Amino acid sequence: MYTPSCSTCKPRPTSSRRHRGCRKRWGGRAINGHQPDTVVIIPTYNRSGLLRRTLTTLTRQRVGPDVFEVIVADDGSTDGTRAVVDEFSDRLDISYHFQEDLGFRAGTARNAGARLARAPLLVFLDSGAAVGPDFVHHHRLAHRAGTAPRMSLGYAYGYNPDDPMPGIEEALRRWTPEQTVAHFVDEPAFRDLRHASLVACDFDLSRRALPWNLSWTINCSLPADVFWAVGGFDDTFVGWGAEDLEFAFRLHQAGVGFHVNRDAWAIESPHERDWDLLDKTFLTNMDRFLNKHREPIVEIGTVLVAKLRHLEWDECVDELRQWTHAARDRDVADEIERAVRDSGPGERMAIFGCGARVPGSLPPAVLLDVDREKLDAALAGGPHVGHHAVGVRTPLPDQVVDTVVLTSRLGGLRQRWNDDLLTEAQRIGRRVVDVAVP
Repeated sequence: MYTPSCSTCKPRPTSSRRHRGCRKRWGGRAINGHQPDTVVIIPTYNRSGLLRRTLTTLTRQRVGPDVFEVIVADDGSTDGTRAVVDEFSDRLDISYHFQEDLGFRAGTARNAGARLARAPLLVFLDSGAAVGPDFVHHHRLAHRAGTAPRMSLGYAYGYNPDDPMPGIEEALRRWTPEQTVAHFVDEPAFRDLRHASLVACDFDLSRRALPWNLSWTINCSLPADVFWAVGGFDDTFVGWGAEDLEFAFRLHQAGVGFHVNRDAWAIESPHERDWDLLDKTFLTNMDRFLNKHREPIVEIGTVLVAKLRHLEWDECVDELRQWTHAARDRDVADEIERAVRDSGPGERMAIFGCGARVPGSLPPAVLLDVDREKLDAALAGGPHVGHHAVGVRTPLPDQVVDTVVLTSRLGGLRQRWNDDLLTEAQRIGRRVVDVAVP
C-alpha cells in the first residue's frame, strides 16, 4: 500500500544541469507570503512554437500567480526553447531545466521537473496542449483535503494521434481553448482517444479490470509524495511509449487510485509523428515493462501493443481473470503424464498451464501457469523452475526445450490467444504437444 515518501530522500538535480535564471520576477520566493501549491511540469523537445501556445494558455488561469508554478523540462532542444520560456518570466512563476539529448527521455525529464518543484501537487502536461482558464483550479480540486491519494487523469480533447481531426490547428489559432471546445464538443473526432473506453465504465476507472492503463501523461496530476513513494518514472525507458504505463502500474500496485477529471481538460495540438519509429520504441519499452514485471496482465499487454490493439487490453484482462477463476480447480496431471510417456528419455520439457499438481515422473521442467497460487504449489519441493505467465510472451530462449505441452488449463484462452500460444511454443521448443488437438 501507498505510504508517503521521506522528503529528505528525494533526489536532487545537479546545479550544472538546471537553469533558474527565468525566475527574474519571482526570484524563487513566495509571492505575498504564499508558496505555490501546484506545479505544472511540461516536458518538451524541439517544439518551441507549441510550447509557446501551452504557456500562453497557462497565463490565462483564473487562479492567481501565487498558486502555481511552471517547470519546462527540456529533453535536449536546439530550437530556442529556453528563449521561449524566458518570454514568460514576467507572467508566470516559471523555471527551466535542460538535459542533454540522449534520445527520447520524457520520463527522465518529468523526474527532473518534479525534483525542482516547490509545490506538493504535480501536474504533467504535454508540450503544445492548450488548456482552459480553470485547468489548474480543477486539478487542485481533484486532490482536495480528505481525498484518498490518487492519480487524476485530465481529459484530452482532440487526442487521436493516428488520425487527428482536421481544423483543430486553425481553430486554436483563431479562438481561445474554451471557444474551441464549445465549437467542436459534439464532434466524435474531437473526443479523447480513450473516450469509448471511459464511456464503457461510466467514467469510473474502478470498474475496469485495469484501472491504471489509460493513465497517459498528456494531462494528469498526483501528489508529489505519492509520485516519489513509488520512485517516479523509470529513467531506463528511452524512446516513446510505455514509461507512463509502467509508472501507473507501480502506482496501482501501491494501492493508489485513479480518477477521470473531465473538467481539467486540455486540447491536443496536432503535430507530425514518425509512427514507424514510435511503434518500434513503444514495443521495445513494453518488453522492458514486461521484463520488470513478469505477470500475465503485462505479458498480454505486450502482445496487444505489438498488434496495435492495446485499447483491447482491459477486455482481455477481464477474460483472463474469468477463465483463471473457472479453471482454478482443473487438474491436468494426467495430461502431463501422457506427454511424459510419449517423450524420449532425458527430454527437456515446458508445460504451459501446469496447474497445482504435476506427476512425479516429470523430469526437471519449466512450468507456466496464469494462477500464481497453483504455480507455486506445483513448484513446491520439486526440481522445476516456473514462470507466472500465459505463455504468449515468455522469457525463455529460442529452442531451449525439446517438448512444449499445452494443457487444457489454457482452454478458455485459446479462442483469442491460440496463434500466439502456438507461435511461442514453437519458438522455445522443437516439438509441441497440444492436448486440445486429437
